[in-house]
Amino acid sequence: MIEIDVHNKDAVITALKVIEDGGIIIYPTDTIYGFGVDAANDEAIEKLNLIKRRNGPMSVLAPNSHTVLSWSHISNNDIKLVEENLKGQSTIIIPVRKGIVSHKILGKNQTLGVRIPNNTFCNQLAKKSLNPITTTSVNRHKSRALNDPAKILEEFQDEINLFVNGGNLERNKGSSIYKLVHGELVQLRN
Repeated sequence: MIEIDVHNKDAVITALKVIEDGGIIIYPTDTIYGFGVDAANDEAIEKLNLIKRRNGPMSVLAPNSHTVLSWSHISNNDIKLVEENLKGQSTIIIPVRKGIVSHKILGKNQTLGVRIPNNTFCNQLAKKSLNPITTTSVNRHKSRALNDPAKILEEFQDEINLFVNGGNLERNKGSSIYKLVHGELVQLRN
């Protein structure tokens, strides 16, 4: 396992190389630390599911709303609603086109959680990656998300390839989650 400071000029390039090689990273977001893998790589997702001890939908990073809309399968009426609410500490679950990510991380009816964090590292990572990158909390299923680098390394250092250290994150709460349902955003998690 490699550890690199989030402010290191090579942090994004190092993370991208690990992800493109099918590896797993842990990285800071504007809310909590996240596990990142290539969201189109079935094997990487399976490894991540083993670490988290669960299967199921996962969200991905997006560089901007234009990219999200290019992935989406939503009506013209819903575009403005999604654009206005897809920022900062919000995740929105929307229907997406086939082939954007692995079926292993999709929700019912071909849906995907997408996020545009207010975080320079995440934004650069999402912009430079060929495929979407997962963003799911750093924890085992039904355990509390970890935001202290020492605790993260103690728990996961033997199971990941790269830790991007952003220090102790204060927020300690994941993003708010909304789902687009019949032209409205329904809040699933505050």
